Amino acid sequence: MQLADPADHPRVGLLPFATDLADWDLPYIRDVLGLHRHVVRLVELGDEVERVSYVVKELPDHLVLREYRLLRGLAEDGLPTAEVVAAVTERAGGRDGMLVTRHLDYSLPYRTLLSDRGLSIPYLGERLLDALVGLLVRLHLVGFFWGDCSLSNTLFRRDAGALSAYIIDVETSERYSSLTSGQRQMDLDIATENVAGGLLDLQAGDRLVGGIDPWELAANLEGRYNDLWNELTAEQEFQYGETWRMEQRIDRLHDLGFDVAEMEMIADEAGHKMKIVPRVVESGYHQERLMSLTGLKAGENQARRLLGDIRSFAAEVQQATGRTLPENVAAVRWLDQRFEPAIAAIPGPLIGKLQAAEIYHQILEHRWFLSERAERDVPIREAIDAYITDILEHTPSEQLRLDATAELMLSDIASYLEAAPPDS
Repeated sequence: MQLADPADHPRVGLLPFATDLADWDLPYIRDVLGLHRHVVRLVELGDEVERVSYVVKELPDHLVLREYRLLRGLAEDGLPTAEVVAAVTERAGGRDGMLVTRHLDYSLPYRTLLSDRGLSIPYLGERLLDALVGLLVRLHLVGFFWGDCSLSNTLFRRDAGALSAYIIDVETSERYSSLTSGQRQMDLDIATENVAGGLLDLQAGDRLVGGIDPWELAANLEGRYNDLWNELTAEQEFQYGETWRMEQRIDRLHDLGFDVAEMEMIADEAGHKMKIVPRVVESGYHQERLMSLTGLKAGENQARRLLGDIRSFAAEVQQATGRTLPENVAAVRWLDQRFEPAIAAIPGPLIGKLQAAEIYHQILEHRWFLSERAERDVPIREAIDAYITDILEHTPSEQLRLDATAELMLSDIASYLEAAPPDS
């Protein structure tokens, strides 16, 4: 057994790896809903105070080692993926190996997000597609060929009104120094077919939220991909002296969550035109900025929103005192005077429903709504109290606990059986 970070996962080594995964009998274990090529189980380890969820998958040794290598590489490069924990190979009796990953906290599968009995929100199909396209582009920028891009192989997290996508299955993937146009197109074709299939599966079971056309949504994937890819990589010409256009391009890339390592600038022979070739680096520009200023982990859109609130806080301080605070000082004071008091005001039974950054974003959204309705600036404490009563108390928890989700799982199974053909 190879353990990636043994100090962080001390209980994983105690799992019954000598036994076939289908025969495991543990207090907190269940199947993972959806179609899988191999046996997959979701296991919780730990006590009542702190449980950690893991996904265990049984597959041939060479695929275990491939996924272990690829997932570690993606994580080291800061790409959105599941945290790989262990690879188990050379089991007795010629049995398949096992791959252990940590379940992504507060993540939601597409079946939950797009189900008319799930946690759906307006226009979620568009947001989900944008998240999947963004993930595919990010992978292609670093030379990663997915090979099986699908909704089933992706998990989603709420991210300040949008969704962020995470790759969780890389059985058919490989990494190169860069991808050819043909490789990218092949990945796109596979993704389009798989997305349509996943949505049609939900529709056949009468589980797809109304207003979503599977074929139309899947057909939009390639156009969205090409738009984002061109914005990130296309060359751009401008007249000599129009350097402001380069700054605009950089700002647009930042708005998309990407940073620019360097730009190659090429002048024509007459010296009247210039061409810029961006060297885009991994996305997460706002996440990294927020982390460096406050130490907070957040999604890209959440980080953008929190950074905006830090700037607003600094402006309020400047207006009140006449002093301009350096950004790092303003961030520390904002953390102490705004963010931490807001999160501390959330009652204990409710605090784990959503990520802290998402809760704070939703507080800001609710404050804006209340202020607009009341036609006055609503104090943050008043907004927090109203948010708890109006929103958070009625929000389903998105933190996975197997005992808390058993009833929902049984409901899902019952719905599936009701929709299945009689002789299936």
